[in-house]
Amino acid sequence: MTNSSIAFVFPGQGSQAVGMMAAAFDHFAVVRQTFEEASEVLGYDMWSLIQAGPQESLNLTANTQPVLLASSVALWRAWQAAGGASPAVMAGHSLGEFSALVCAGSLQYSDALDLVRRRGEFMQTAVPVGHGAMAAVIGLADATINTVCADISSGHDQLVVAVNFNSPGQVVIAGHSGAVDLASAALKEAGAKRVLPLPVSAPFHTPLMHPAGEKLAEVLSVIDVQAPSIPVVHNVNAMTETDPQVVRALLVEQISSPVLWTACVQSMVAQGSHTLVECGPGKVLSGLAKRIDKTLASYAIEQPDVLHEAVSELS
Repeated sequence: MTNSSIAFVFPGQGSQAVGMMAAAFDHFAVVRQTFEEASEVLGYDMWSLIQAGPQESLNLTANTQPVLLASSVALWRAWQAAGGASPAVMAGHSLGEFSALVCAGSLQYSDALDLVRRRGEFMQTAVPVGHGAMAAVIGLADATINTVCADISSGHDQLVVAVNFNSPGQVVIAGHSGAVDLASAALKEAGAKRVLPLPVSAPFHTPLMHPAGEKLAEVLSVIDVQAPSIPVVHNVNAMTETDPQVVRALLVEQISSPVLWTACVQSMVAQGSHTLVECGPGKVLSGLAKRIDKTLASYAIEQPDVLHEAVSELS
């Protein structure tokens, strides 16, 4: 059964934490099976990494990406096993787009686990550690941020661009470390409430990620991609796509292009979504949804009691 008012959203990097998913793991056999599958594919005990850490290991991009994918797929399977209605549309934030495509039947779970592990490695090695940076800008208009970044990039040999349009008043910038520092100072002068450096060592979703995109394209070219059975709104253009070749191209383009998350959520609302179900650890996307559209209801289903409540109320 499909509920035309539900959209599922899948989180990206930043939602991971040591000890996450413990209640779901204990409560749902399918969650345990999903992590066992991931461990077999990747050749290490993923559940031990999640529960014991350390956080530094969990935060390594090549670990974070498959861990979050597995967590999201596990909760999707738990939702289905509990009798939850199918959503009318899906979207994922950055890495979460891969989770959405697995849950929509476009990518096989085992293929996607290896794919996102490699994606993490490609992204981390595209720019030497320490040469790239990211920062969150709070309380400034998108146009002002774009203008400041363009001015700094045109006046120096270094690049800084807006890369995550997360919600009105919350934008992430990224690029060369020096350019991000200059932009951070200039954005504070321009009236930003806060500019917060992010604990990452690579400038994700910038043109500096092109080498990672080229490598990802090679891997994707030999992976089976199907038309999704549930529409997935893509980060690059906030539109849905059914052609597998175009899906491949969008996943490659995404690695070096801004995440248009505000536009993705607005697109799902325009298609009739009134309720977002956050299918993954944490509540980051639920918080952003309230800033994007105050009329949206949301459920973050990492905890079994919330998942069962959402199944009951939305099915």
